[in-house]
Amino acid sequence: MDEVIVVGGGVSGLTTAVLLAERGLKVRVWSRNLDADTASGVSGGLCWPYRIEPQEKALEWAVRSFRNFAWLAEQPAHTGVRLVRGTLEGGAAASVPPEWISLIGSPPRTPIVDMLTYLPYLRGRLTAAGGSWEQRRIGSLAEASARAEAVVDCSGLGARELAGDTGMRPVRGQIVVVENPGVEEWFLSSEAGVPETTYVLPQPYGLLLGGTADEDAEETTPDPATTRAIVERCARVHPALAGARILEERVGLRPYRPRVRLEAETLPDGTPCVHNYGHGGAGVTVSWGCALEAVRLLRPDGGGGHGGDGGVPAADG
Repeated sequence: MDEVIVVGGGVSGLTTAVLLAERGLKVRVWSRNLDADTASGVSGGLCWPYRIEPQEKALEWAVRSFRNFAWLAEQPAHTGVRLVRGTLEGGAAASVPPEWISLIGSPPRTPIVDMLTYLPYLRGRLTAAGGSWEQRRIGSLAEASARAEAVVDCSGLGARELAGDTGMRPVRGQIVVVENPGVEEWFLSSEAGVPETTYVLPQPYGLLLGGTADEDAEETTPDPATTRAIVERCARVHPALAGARILEERVGLRPYRPRVRLEAETLPDGTPCVHNYGHGGAGVTVSWGCALEAVRLLRPDGGGGHGGDGGVPAADG
């Protein structure tokens, strides 16, 4: 097996493609959307195991990914990854697993990823390893399997059509970007059973405020009333935000599934396929852990190459 097509150009697809290419395979990524239009591109970028099942496996993937993000944070301007201190309140603080606490410390310090920098970084790393990226819409996985010896399905919500997966559900999230009045630490508060969360995330391009989690909602036009509610909640934490200038409103659809689908199968034409989708609100958080498992499912012999967990190759510094 030397040639693989990865379907899906969000963080899961690109991370998996990078690991495969750096192990010597010829990898092509077929993405329906450009970076900013993927669910990953709209993500706030706080590494946190949010709205993902099963929790035990998600924590394992998140811990493995955290180590890679900490490594990538050594070059924040290049990768878009920074380690930033913050505050947890409410249910978010009460539900933190001890394994995660041991990583993020107290007060917590966790990766925040600027997706507008990070996704191009991953594509650049893919290209450096000999892979390629193409904007391409397909109607079935058979279109990919006809062109490669193996397929990796990282299609997110697209798996409803491409893999016939009726378990996939959109969870709509709206966020607001405002001018930063000087906030340097992140804040997160949530309560069990409440779709709204309150979070404040400092990014290089502004302060990102959130958020919402509307199940089975697919409208991607920002709602003005929701924007006002988000700003009001965040202004209770930082009063200066009440008058902050709004730079942008974003809406993304989290690809939620009752359980992440991370498994291998053989497509009808005999082509091996690994599915890696359904990460809910934690696609960035678990990306490296899930990608490594996907690689092992596709190449259980290890397949040569760099090995290890990924991260920053020595050539990149």
